Amino acid sequence: MDKREETVRLWFDMWLKKQNLGIERVFSEDAIYIESWGPAYQGADKIQLWFEEWNSRGTVLVWDIRQFFHKGDQTAVEWYFKNAMDGGRPEAFDGVSLIKWTQSGQICFLKEFGCNLGRYDPYQEGPVPQFREDTALWF
Repeated sequence: MDKREETVRLWFDMWLKKQNLGIERVFSEDAIYIESWGPAYQGADKIQLWFEEWNSRGTVLVWDIRQFFHKGDQTAVEWYFKNAMDGGRPEAFDGVSLIKWTQSGQICFLKEFGCNLGRYDPYQEGPVPQFREDTALWF
């Protein structure tokens, strides 16, 4: 499990450093990566292309791991993420990555899920829900 956690930490560190420190070692050649808001990348080459292109126009400010869960060839990682696109405002959210591993210890499947930070109780004022008129984040 330590090797798997080390691999995930390396992947997050790459984003924080804006540096490819071994994408080809982290992901299998035919890996699938699905972002929380829809885009999907197939293959380590496409994941590397996305990484390099995204980092040319944005910066990951924080990507903190909260906890890991392991079962068989799968891992779930709970995290907090904050980024800023060039010329844009920072965005932040909580998330979970579901990961499946190859026998050699590479990621062959990763799917992200996001959760807005602007949480509230719509029943705070009584039995009729009062929902905010805010625009929901993209995931």
